[in-house]
Amino acid sequence: MRIEHVALYVKDLEKAKDFFVTFLKGKANKGYHNPNTNFSSYFISFDDGARLEIMTRPEIIEEQKHPYRSGYAHLAFSVGSKKAVDELTACLDEAGYSISSGPRTTGDGYYESCIVAFEDNLIEITV
Repeated sequence: MRIEHVALYVKDLEKAKDFFVTFLKGKANKGYHNPNTNFSSYFISFDDGARLEIMTRPEIIEEQKHPYRSGYAHLAFSVGSKKAVDELTACLDEAGYSISSGPRTTGDGYYESCIVAFEDNLIEITV
């Protein structure tokens, strides 16, 4: 068994799509829109076969996201090396995204950084 995809509701669908395509090398499909419900989505595919569905609809409620909330905590992306973690973290910092932590080696041995990305969603960049 494998996870087929993970889905994430967002307010700004295009901004979220651009983040994953621009910084994390995802490939977006043409998108989907249901005119009856005003639901829209993209599937973002990554080289290893993982897929992320980003979705929106007009009635989404945007609430403050505490970093230690229950449920979704972060999405982690492996970039292959410490150097790549450092470079992508610097790129995201230069693009105006806030660095929540790192780059650093955690107590359990991971080399990672954590970015506060679009709509205060946390993205972890790791080896």
